This record gives sequence, structure tokens and C-alpha cells, in this order.
Amino acid sequence: MRKKQSILDFFKQADLSEIKIPETYNYIACFIFMGCNLKCSYCINHYEEGKFLKMIMTGDDWVRAINRIRSRDDVPVTFGGGEPSLHPDFIYIINHIRKDINIDILTNLQFDVDEFIKKVDPERLNRIAPYAPIRVSYHPQQMDLNKTIKKVLKMQKAGFKIGLYGVMHPLQEKHILDVQGKCKKMNIDFRTKEFLGEYKGKLYGTYKYPEAVSMKVKKNVLCRTTELIMGPTGHVYKCHSDFYERRVPVGHILDPEFQLEDIYRECAWFGHCNPCDIKVKTNRLQIFGHTSVDIKFFKK
Repeated sequence: MRKKQSILDFFKQADLSEIKIPETYNYIACFIFMGCNLKCSYCINHYEEGKFLKMIMTGDDWVRAINRIRSRDDVPVTFGGGEPSLHPDFIYIINHIRKDINIDILTNLQFDVDEFIKKVDPERLNRIAPYAPIRVSYHPQQMDLNKTIKKVLKMQKAGFKIGLYGVMHPLQEKHILDVQGKCKKMNIDFRTKEFLGEYKGKLYGTYKYPEAVSMKVKKNVLCRTTELIMGPTGHVYKCHSDFYERRVPVGHILDPEFQLEDIYRECAWFGHCNPCDIKVKTNRLQIFGHTSVDIKFFKK
């Protein structure tokens, strides 16, 4: 049941101007719910003990916020978390966003897929892209493989484009590769992701700025993002690290005066960056070599 009372009544009557996504931006992250029904030991959300607010925006507020965004066909709004399907208005949000706004979903697929299939038109999510718009994280510590595959196949049969992803944690690399082989035989797209973070004293991941995730230094730098990052309360952050550590946001997505700026911003937290911002990865076009932020260092 959707909540009737907004947590942002002070913005309720304001006329909202469009928010244009800069040409340099590669990603729109909408973290509508940071709680999760799984407890994976290697969860990147808890890197350096990230702290998350329990407050959330209502579905009506999220629809109003996202509908002011003017993006490009190849830069969808990606719902993530935590687990976005735990938001009480998850399906409502999907069904009430402007039809010209493309949507992606990052999920563990623990929700009721029958209800989802019944209430969501596959064409609302399907789009031309080199990867599936619904991307399911498979976590062997917490998830039943056969049940997960059954759900994926059911979603495929209903017309949804959906793929599986597995984290290459040292403890589960062989299992993940075995599952990938099994899925290939079943015509399920299964891709692997680097494990990011430390395990048994060793740092894993490919980083443009390795010192940034060392947690051994703290420097002042200038940083420019290529991502719009919105937390569950609608606040906008310049990076994942600021979001996870609850540092000062750069604005609020429902503030009528808020606009994105493609600029370098001062940051005093280099050395305590989140791996998601620093890792070398594929961009929205699946071209390897992209990093979410660009950093300039002050001369000594």
C-alpha cells in the first residue's frame, strides 16, 4: 500500500524545472531502498562500514522527481539498493514514470515474480542495449540457485530481458564459473563481476587510483563525477563514498532550484573512496576502460 503522506511537503507545491543529464554522464543511480533481505559477507555497500538512512521517499515523490529528468536513450534510470523491490511503491514507481524514460533494475530477484509479471509490461523495461535491463545479482551464500534460475526463466518466458551476474569473490570463483557454464546451456546470460575490496589482507579489483581505496591516506583533491547518484531520501551525492558515509549532499532531486553541474568539486576524503567510484570498468556501451570519477591532484 502506497504511503499518502510525503516526507517532502515543503517541495510539494513547487514547479520543477527539467534536469538535463550532461553529455559526459554515463549512469543514473536511483537508490530507492537501501535495506536488503540478504546478508552477504562481501557486500560492497558495507565497505568502510557505510551508514544508511532508514527514511525513504514515497512513490509519488520518486515519480515526480524522476519525471523531471531529461536523459538520453542510452543512459537509463537504474533502480538499485540495497534491494529496490523492497520499496513499498516499487511497481507503482515503474508504472508511473514517463514512458520515454528508460529503466534498468539491479535486484536479487527475491520478490514475487508472478506479481511483477502481472503488473508490469515487459516493454516498459525492454530496450536496445548490450546488456539486460533487469540484472540479477546471484549470491551463493544467500540464494538458492535452482529457485533463482526458475524465476529467471519465468521472467524470460513472460517477455522480460533479464540476466544474471556473479561476484568473483575468492571463496566462490569456481562455483560462479560453473554456474555461468550451466546458464549458458539454458540460454541465460550470466556475466561475472570483479570482487571489490579486501580479503585476507589482499586488495581485489582494478582501480584507476589504487591509493584512493587504501584507507591509509587522506588527501584533498578535486573530483568530477560522471554519475547522478540519488539516495533513498532523494538527496544527490557527488560520489558513492559520500552517499554511503552520509556526508553532505550536493542537493536534493526535488529542490526546484537543483541542477546538475559538470564540474570538479573539492573533496577531503581521497584515500577513503568507495571502490565503485574508482574501479576501471565497462561503460554504458560495454566498452572497457571507464572510471566513474576523474580526479585532479593539487601540486605540492
